[in-house]
Amino acid sequence: MKLNKVIFILLVFYLNIFIIAQQNQIRANMGIDFINTPSLIDYINQSNFASDGSQLPTFNTAVNFSGEYGRLLSDNFQLSVELAYLIYSYNANNINGRYDISYNLAMPSVLAFYVLGGKGYNFKFGGGAGIRFLSVDETLPASARSDNYTSTGFGAILRAEGNTLLSGNFYANIIADLRYDLNGEPTGKPGNLRNNVLNENVNFNSLSVGIRLGVSYFF
Repeated sequence: MKLNKVIFILLVFYLNIFIIAQQNQIRANMGIDFINTPSLIDYINQSNFASDGSQLPTFNTAVNFSGEYGRLLSDNFQLSVELAYLIYSYNANNINGRYDISYNLAMPSVLAFYVLGGKGYNFKFGGGAGIRFLSVDETLPASARSDNYTSTGFGAILRAEGNTLLSGNFYANIIADLRYDLNGEPTGKPGNLRNNVLNENVNFNSLSVGIRLGVSYFF
């Protein structure tokens, strides 16, 4: 069976499930991810963009925004689709000038949860996976030009989530994530980002732990 037919069948199956299901949830969150991107850290530290006194640590912080739509298919099982957007930036001044690098990571995912609930609260435990879209902008010291690099990858999430009633159908929401993303080696007009010390291309594969706060609406 051709791939496009498989995708079409899966989409129809997923949409039918959502039509049959009973309860909806919409969620919006913002939070912090503590993220480790080893290849990027080596690139910044070893290329002398970071001075000896300001070397990047193993984990760094990034801002994460996300929205989710889910439906409860039974008392204890929920399927959801999520779009998360992560923003990271780093800059430093050295004897050669100012260095800037930033990246944005769009992370659509499909997730499945086991749900435990009661009057005015619920807890969800589960995970999922999805495609990752990376965009990197870098400005080298003594240069006014910003170069853009992009790649497409894949990622997986493990999640614990809690909802506590605020008023009516609105709930306070808290999320804890463990995420691993294979974002690959971004490319642009100059080619690949290159770590000349290690003689290898820079990849943006990452392990992150995050916490987010927000609001859910059930209907």
